[in-house]
Amino acid sequence: MPLPGPWDTRLPVGFTVELAADAHRSRDGRLLLGGALPRLLRLGPTAARLLDGGRFTVTGRTSAALARRLLDIGAVHPRPPVAPGDGGVRTTVVVPARDRADLVEGLLARLRDDPKTAELPVLVVDDGSRDPAALARAAARHGATLLRHPRNLGPAAARNTGLRHAATPYVAFLDSDVAPRPGWLAPLLAQFADPAVALAAPRIVAAPAPAGRRGVLDRYEAVRSPLDMGPREGPVVPLSALAYVPSATLVVRRAALGAGFDPRLRVAEDVDLCMRLYEAGWRLRYVPGATVGHHHRTGLRDWLGQRAGYGTGAAELALRHPGQVPPLHAAPWSVAACALLLRGRPLPAAAAVTLAGVTAVRLARRMPDADTPVRAAALLTLAGLRGTAEQLLRCATRHHWPLALAAGAASRRARRLLLAAALAEGLLDHRRAASGLGPLTHTAVRRLDDLAYGWGVWHGALRRRTAGPLLPRIVRTATPVRPAAATPRPRTPRPAHQPSANLPAPH
Repeated sequence: MPLPGPWDTRLPVGFTVELAADAHRSRDGRLLLGGALPRLLRLGPTAARLLDGGRFTVTGRTSAALARRLLDIGAVHPRPPVAPGDGGVRTTVVVPARDRADLVEGLLARLRDDPKTAELPVLVVDDGSRDPAALARAAARHGATLLRHPRNLGPAAARNTGLRHAATPYVAFLDSDVAPRPGWLAPLLAQFADPAVALAAPRIVAAPAPAGRRGVLDRYEAVRSPLDMGPREGPVVPLSALAYVPSATLVVRRAALGAGFDPRLRVAEDVDLCMRLYEAGWRLRYVPGATVGHHHRTGLRDWLGQRAGYGTGAAELALRHPGQVPPLHAAPWSVAACALLLRGRPLPAAAAVTLAGVTAVRLARRMPDADTPVRAAALLTLAGLRGTAEQLLRCATRHHWPLALAAGAASRRARRLLLAAALAEGLLDHRRAASGLGPLTHTAVRRLDDLAYGWGVWHGALRRRTAGPLLPRIVRTATPVRPAAATPRPRTPRPAHQPSANLPAPH
């Protein structure tokens, strides 16, 4: 389902951008390291001067070209002045639902109680409910328009029905199990001041569990919900840490979506939409400053079934978008170095160190204008090695656990390595997530999470007869060094990125 591309990518005068917090500049300001997929950029004199204050505002063609380039890379973030037009009144809310009348009632009440969204037109799409009367009553009580499918067609089809009936330039999709917090919409609408933005998404966090019901899964979801894309804003770019955003809450430019989601997909339709929009040349933004709560599943059986269902979508995505959903995404030198280190012997370890050293030397030669080329190259090399090692840990415990178990059954050494990997990855994640669970409890739940998701990946791969979601993507390298002079370009192409990170689990 191809989508129309953006008709205008020029940033308007008055549009401000700010250097990303994780971007680093050399002391002379001419070398910049950063981006959604990290890269080194050499800035021209004008570009370096514009960035001297850490932010600049578009005043003409030159500053607009630089802002566009840095925005697409992810080295700067947008700070648009205001929401386009008169804000929320140009937005329609679409709520796809099947039964769950109580959740829909709560969602609509929140929308009507918020002064910023109280007057929005709301379309509730009943996707073949078993008790349509209950959903109709909830919609009527809050002045929402009800649209109905006589049979269940899936969430993608339900959203598309709402999209067709919306008469506003922007459409906000909210699933029935979300709880938007006050002020959630304005930061998302502000992103559309950039005419190339097709989609903006908030951070989706676990809604607080009811008093007296805060079990193990509630506490795990609070820090490791698959819908929570984290606290860092940025562009949504395939193969990056923000490779997609979940469709539980999205605000979209109606004209950019064409026919919308692919109704043939019952899972991973949000990942597919993000990839198709990106391929069409649109920009997508993740805005964690806007937050929406989510009522997650806490019954173990339903929870595991949901995770396995997410995994089944990887096969379809691999067929539609070859090479875009690999379980491992790394440079060959780092994979080889990790494999050598896993041997646990002095000679292979020395070879791994030599390989990393050669990589660092080659990188240092490519950036002689860095403040400390050797140190910078060494740190980048170690970061690459660490990233690959962590991905390999995830492969062994998530995507490829059936193979890891088979290896463990055949070899005592492989068994020890697998147990060590499962424990180390869980404890590391416990520390990073600042989990409220005990270290071993968190590790056990994480392993269940991974087993269910991995089972879904293998099930989907066998059903669709493809090895795509199980194959690694080995790419040639390292952090590229590219010029970024503040000079206008004849056109603004689709953002081109070098891969450096694994794709999160699709939903």
